Amino acid sequence: MVRIYVVYNYGQYNHLIHRTLRDLDVESKLIQNDTPVEDLRDIDGLVLGGGPTIERAGNSFLYLDSLEVPILGICLGLHIIAQHFGGEVRTGEVGEYSEVRINLLRKDELFEGIPESFRVWASHADEVIRIPDGFIHLARSDVCEYEAIKHPKKPIYGIQWHPEVYHSEYGEEIYKNFIAICKR
Repeated sequence: MVRIYVVYNYGQYNHLIHRTLRDLDVESKLIQNDTPVEDLRDIDGLVLGGGPTIERAGNSFLYLDSLEVPILGICLGLHIIAQHFGGEVRTGEVGEYSEVRINLLRKDELFEGIPESFRVWASHADEVIRIPDGFIHLARSDVCEYEAIKHPKKPIYGIQWHPEVYHSEYGEEIYKNFIAICKR
């Protein structure tokens, strides 16, 4: 069984991410963001959950450097990835949660079997305004240029929206694709 842990960054949907993975037959555990790296050596993947502020991200930055497993950053998780590798995050113009139409810019295994355009539930209180050098721009929307990015060499992904919520189309498929990436 695949083991994917979810880093609790104090966001309201972290428990739902954990439950979604569990419902997809993944051995999942919700962990505090100050969990030592040594406690994560036997996992197959990691989700950096959402939260209110990057200043409370705990060891999330350390996980990006120390773990050799696929990582998926959701909302704040995307911001942590972008900032850590040299990108830039700022307050967004559309802050509250709302429906957004995502437009995929290129094919990628994280979005396998998903149409080029679909609706999601996202907050843009903060958003990435510049991605790190070399990162791959995977998706945009009308309200945010960088809805999804990927590390150029490692299986590290970041997405602005919440695929685990009911309002997001193809959310389960995105998690299934991430699970498949973790199985490799």
